[in-house]
Amino acid sequence: LISIDELDTSSGVNQIGTLQWAGDTRWSYHFLSVSSLLRLYNTACSVDVFIATIDSQLQELNIRFNEDAMELIIHSTALNPRDDYKSFDCDKICNLVDRFYPLDFIEIKDSLKMQQHYQFDVIHHIDMQNLSTVAELCQKLVETRKSEIYYLIDRLLRLVLILPVYNVTIERAFLAMKIIKTRLRSKMEDDFLTNCLVVYIEQAIAEKIRVDKIIDDFYDMKKRR
Repeated sequence: LISIDELDTSSGVNQIGTLQWAGDTRWSYHFLSVSSLLRLYNTACSVDVFIATIDSQLQELNIRFNEDAMELIIHSTALNPRDDYKSFDCDKICNLVDRFYPLDFIEIKDSLKMQQHYQFDVIHHIDMQNLSTVAELCQKLVETRKSEIYYLIDRLLRLVLILPVYNVTIERAFLAMKIIKTRLRSKMEDDFLTNCLVVYIEQAIAEKIRVDKIIDDFYDMKKRR
């Protein structure tokens, strides 16, 4: 476009056409980076400028979406109510429990198959039509009180819904570790690091603890001069 004078060039122009930098701690940055890479893919392949960036992105995606993560996502789609529950698969739901949530369904794992009539009751229920997300399905189960009947399905839906929060919590913990364990504190022992991280991450709780209480507990740990 520049060569045929259809695109002006100057400082600050055409910023939207640049490749988005991928951050280390936020998945949204990776999403923006991949999106910008898709827009510039043809150019990137023909000038060979962004080959290293493409390799870096592929490596990051492979880490984020490894075989276990992909298996979890595939099995979770069996709960998706979109397109009139087209993706519903009882075997995948049971495999999801066996593979990723065995401790959450201990001693009642076999009972999950006993709720197979969920497919004929909920899926064809008039209030359960035209749903597009797992969150909407979970909400409707509560509103119609069918969550009390299909309590195992309801529990599994809730576990799938908290996955994004779980991932964010882990990423924030690693970010906090970078803040706490700096180069000046590189020799910090694991126990001390863990205690510092707990105080930093749970700041809302830590702020409620009185200083006098901390001093008393510290004094009671052992006799001091």
